[in-house]
Amino acid sequence: MKPLHIYRKRFIPNETVLLKDDVILSETSEQVLTSWKTLKPRKDISHGVSAYILEKGYKISKIYNSSNDLVYWYCDIIESSWDHNSNELTTIDLLVDILIYPDESIHILDLDELQDAFNQGIISQYEFEHALIITQNLLKELRSGTFKQYQEMINIAELKK
Repeated sequence: MKPLHIYRKRFIPNETVLLKDDVILSETSEQVLTSWKTLKPRKDISHGVSAYILEKGYKISKIYNSSNDLVYWYCDIIESSWDHNSNELTTIDLLVDILIYPDESIHILDLDELQDAFNQGIISQYEFEHALIITQNLLKELRSGTFKQYQEMINIAELKK
């Protein structure tokens, strides 16, 4: 089997990037866990561990600064397609992000960007509505406490690396 290659597609800016330096920690048909360093140097964050929960449309990342302190949990709302012949996973960033800080406060980002992208024809009505549905589902998981299962999965993966 060919090694897994993960691509990140974004609408704003319009780009597709091979995440060539990400380390695959585990992969199944439902989820992929990776560890990574930022693509470009940043002062606020430096590295993290991510879980792609493919059937749910979540990419959940535990993000650290250069001192290895937890900065936040970052949740990307995504669509994904996996070409099993070439073993290439492409995740499409649906613009909305949810941050969970260590004090458990929650911030929803880029709903305005989602609306603008729809109004400008950058994303389809399906992508617009799908992003909102996934966001609502993730918020329900945060409220009900079931989100903790993803945090635990990432915590366990960190111990094994």
